[in-house]
Amino acid sequence: MHVRIAERSIGEGHPTFIIAEMSANHQQDIRLAKRIIEAAKESGADAIKLQTYTADTMTIDCDNEFFKIKQGTLWDGRTLYDLYKEAYTPWEWQPQLKGYAEQLGLIWFSTPFDPSAADFLETMDVPLYKIASFEIHDLPLIAHVAAKGKPILISTGVATLADIEDAVETCKGQGNDQIILLKCTSAYPAPIEEANLRTIPHMAQAFGVITGLSDHTLGISAPIAAVALGTQVIEKHFTIDRKAGGADSAFSLEPHEFKQMVQSVRDVEKALGKVSYQLTQKAKTQGKVFSRSLFVVKDMKAGEHFTLENVRSIRPGDGLHPKYLKEILGKTAKKTISRGTPMRWEWVG
Repeated sequence: MHVRIAERSIGEGHPTFIIAEMSANHQQDIRLAKRIIEAAKESGADAIKLQTYTADTMTIDCDNEFFKIKQGTLWDGRTLYDLYKEAYTPWEWQPQLKGYAEQLGLIWFSTPFDPSAADFLETMDVPLYKIASFEIHDLPLIAHVAAKGKPILISTGVATLADIEDAVETCKGQGNDQIILLKCTSAYPAPIEEANLRTIPHMAQAFGVITGLSDHTLGISAPIAAVALGTQVIEKHFTIDRKAGGADSAFSLEPHEFKQMVQSVRDVEKALGKVSYQLTQKAKTQGKVFSRSLFVVKDMKAGEHFTLENVRSIRPGDGLHPKYLKEILGKTAKKTISRGTPMRWEWVG
């Protein structure tokens, strides 16, 4: 199965699609946002992703207990409205940032958090959409986005198997089967032992879709392992400098780390290769030297019997295959054979 995103094909047999998630790491500074885009390109990303919402489209300005964050996150003690007011990306920036990213050769897209955000993004002709983990239950939103006919990435961080099935069927109900499910652990940062990456191939088989990983763990081990398990998309939060701050900076990769992840992913792709039992020319050449074969290891006269004393399986591999030893033992030599001579059938009487 393949999905087309801009000029890229995503699916088996194609390079992993690697997304740098800017999120709120721009800290309300468009110059920093552009520097992040530049750094993402230099670090090997294929795409840069933002989030499209305002505090008022996400929640209401209320500080009662229901709206205070207290789930053991980086943002505990704050209200939802306060967090989103700080973290949102101004909508007036987004056409400019999209154009800048595309000038650099990056695919630019975003996560809409309500229908108005999706409609705004559609005016920019974005090539794909992302549904965040916490919006997977918002089936009307998923239907609205899917109806636009673009590829749709869906994170599954707070979804049961039934929730994922509902989201997939909602997309298909809008005539959109360009679905990529992203395994995700919705913790910030996410403990590596909770990644459960074996879910990725199971999800691909269960739903017949392309799968990927939206990763919140620290480091790059999980994305690399995910590629080995068959994932086709990697999304990782990205910042220029964690120490500089930003709502998501604590679990974001810096450029040198992101670059190392990209290189490791590309190395894994090469290493995976294809199912093959064909020997390389180098393996054949080395096999000749370091493989075992049958040699005469003691001078022999014509008519003398082959025994375990005068024929052995040793290196190098220029003689007969060791599997023929039993057939040779007890037979006679047709000619005089010097010690260190590879065995040949024509000398066996």
